[in-house]
Amino acid sequence: MEKERETLQAWKERVGQELDQVVAFWMEHSHDQEHGGFFTCLGRDGQVYDDLKYVWLQARQVWMYCRLYRKLERFRHPELLDSAKAGGEFLLRYARVAPPGKKCAFVLTRDGRPVKVQRTIFSECFYTMAMNELWRVTGEVRYQRDGRAVLENVSEDGKELSGCLGRHQNPGEEQGGLRATQGEASAQPWVLGFDVGSRCGLPSSLYLPHRQRSRDRPLRWGHQQQESESGTDWEGQLSAGELRAVSTVREGRRHCGQCRGLGPHAPGRICCLPYSEPSPGHALEAGWFLLRHATRKGDPELRAHVIDKFLLLPFHSGWDPDHGGLFYFQDADGLCPTQLEWAMKLWWPHSEAMIAFLMGYSDSGDPALLHLFYLVAEYTFRQFRDPEFGEWFGYLSREGKVALTIKGGPFKGCFHVPRCLAMCEEMLGALLSRLASAPAPGAPSPPAVPDRKGAE
Repeated sequence: MEKERETLQAWKERVGQELDQVVAFWMEHSHDQEHGGFFTCLGRDGQVYDDLKYVWLQARQVWMYCRLYRKLERFRHPELLDSAKAGGEFLLRYARVAPPGKKCAFVLTRDGRPVKVQRTIFSECFYTMAMNELWRVTGEVRYQRDGRAVLENVSEDGKELSGCLGRHQNPGEEQGGLRATQGEASAQPWVLGFDVGSRCGLPSSLYLPHRQRSRDRPLRWGHQQQESESGTDWEGQLSAGELRAVSTVREGRRHCGQCRGLGPHAPGRICCLPYSEPSPGHALEAGWFLLRHATRKGDPELRAHVIDKFLLLPFHSGWDPDHGGLFYFQDADGLCPTQLEWAMKLWWPHSEAMIAFLMGYSDSGDPALLHLFYLVAEYTFRQFRDPEFGEWFGYLSREGKVALTIKGGPFKGCFHVPRCLAMCEEMLGALLSRLASAPAPGAPSPPAVPDRKGAE
């Protein structure tokens, strides 16, 4: 036990020091003092190489700053909160394409003019998360009100945001033509329920998609805040069928199960491309969302299923046996993936894997999961981190060599790395506390599933 304690303590210190350096990198290089908001296109040394501002990354950085301020005592200083508020004000002024319309842009110029609008809801979801955290740390209702307005305008079928979700429907395709698949439709509860709800702890009545809310119960924002902090119970709102549909494709099914029965116009393998060519990183990320849900429910059967299908299976199929690291894409049938970057090693799947395996060990006590955490963490710290300039490289070749020296861009910002490090630091601290309070040999064992509110 003493050796285990020493190893956990060493990793807690290592992770905490890395978190400090990562946050310092973004604090020093990303703040736009002239127009507000953040630069995310940063070179290795932090130099800005493009001043375009991506709304989902602006919102993620606001969320991350607020989360650190709220959860970790050493980050509770005015500079971090002021920076988060400045980012939030930039979003309030410029994120929406055509106020008072609710649709958010995907890309803005440095001074806030819209450049690109996507048919997705990622900007809206992360905008909502940012406003939720700003409201929590400041108590200012205007953030709450604006986040609610944006999220209420999003539905899983895209009716409120016309053309927002799924495949574009061409004229004349309403009757039996090629259409957005059922698999696409079933994916939307994951986006709203897990991305928004799980990451910012919102009440389920706010973030559940329309078909899973009672028609006579209006959307509510911020009610029962104590409940949302400890975890709202939303069992039944992710159907068992949807959970099986996602997990079984990782065992090699060609179709996701949602795509069959579409008739002669079914688009074949491409209809379930996100299912047939899954990313191990997405599976692992969904895995720790579901682990947290299983812990809140007190459901050991669900926890075991999640560990098997969403942690172990994607890891063993996605880990590169020759060079280490997680492949970016894999084919569910063992065929050649079509994505050109399938064999690359990216920063965020490894961040999600660190969270997932440490959380799995915290919940189950299975030492095999702790071993996998150490394996992934050692690879990640060795290959991705930059000891000279700070932060992590985002894109490696299959062999683990740096492919792109940038530290930020259209997809990488101040989010996955600091979130991973903060969550791991908190979970490692909780594990050390459990060891310190463990009874002497022969005494009753501690509970198998600890209280992890601090790791959320």
